[in-house]
Formats: sequence, structure tokens, C-alpha cells
Amino acid sequence: MAQRTSHRVAPEHTHPDEVPVRTALAALADPVRIQLVRELAGSAEWSRSCGSFDVPVGKAALSHHFTVLRGAGIVEQRDEGPRRVNRLRREEFDTRFPGLLALVLREEASGRR
Repeated sequence: MAQRTSHRVAPEHTHPDEVPVRTALAALADPVRIQLVRELAGSAEWSRSCGSFDVPVGKAALSHHFTVLRGAGIVEQRDEGPRRVNRLRREEFDTRFPGLLALVLREEASGRR
């Protein structure tokens, strides 16, 4: 039996310097995307595959949410074998939008949603 290989296209990334503030705010306005960002913030870089997040959406919707986060310059992804792993682009995003991620993460810590 032939071994099956993945031929998916590598993800495209937008650098935070190219992101308008409205795009960044829209990306962080969705509860699922906020949850993804919060979980990534608490994880080591490149340690979380897309399927490892506990979110109440299906695979197609999850893919869409990651596309939005990549387009807003918040998340970077790379393929490692059959897995697509993620990292929060905290430093780059904080340079472009100082304090925005800290505000999103602080609201979780204080119990506000």
C-alpha cells in the first residue's frame, strides 16, 4: 500500500505591520478566536497543533478562524509532517499594536468575557 502524503498549501501570513487596526480588532472580536489566542499565549511556541484546541466549532470553522488570525498578523503557522502547528506572534503584534494583546489576555485573568 502506498504511503499517503499531504499536499496542502503552506499557509500565507500577513505581517502585523501591514494590518489595519480595524482588521486586528475584528479578529479579536470573536469569542472563538479570543479563546485560541488565550490558549496560544499559555503554550510554548510551535507546541500546539490546530486540532489540540478545545473550541466549540468544527474543523472547517476552526480553519477559518486560524485564517482570520493569520490575516490579522496574530498567529503564525507551519506544517510539521501531518500537523499544522501554531505560535502567537506576540512580539511582532505588540510592536504594531502596543497593549492590545495584553488587554485581551488580562480580561481573561480577571474573569471578564
